[in-house]
Amino acid sequence: LSQATTAPPKKKPDPVTSETVVIWGLRLWQVVGIFAIFVLAVIITLCCIFKCRIPRTRKEIEARYAQRQAAKNYADKLDTVPPLNELTEIPGAQPTEEKKEEVPTVSGKVDKAQGKKDGSKDPKKKDGEK
Repeated sequence: LSQATTAPPKKKPDPVTSETVVIWGLRLWQVVGIFAIFVLAVIITLCCIFKCRIPRTRKEIEARYAQRQAAKNYADKLDTVPPLNELTEIPGAQPTEEKKEEVPTVSGKVDKAQGKKDGSKDPKKKDGEK
């Protein structure tokens, strides 16, 4: 039931090879290379931004785990430390009522000694004596 035609047989498409022109005059190997470079650039950029690196050895994996555990323990202990204002007196703050002692200094002793001498004599007597 098929009829014979005098038309030439249909031409088979050319096989796809690395030299086949795919898009914009670029060959298949060039398109694959450009795509691979683009993907590699994206991966490198992401790894640089997020600092993700796969450890190479078991030793590095264990060291990184120990470092994370130490940091976690330190953070937990740091949370238990009371605030600084509860541990020490803050410079410039009003002194508490419990501690009103002055630190003895040479100038303070001299002022007290002169104050006692001046306080023991009347200024009127000084003028009268002269």
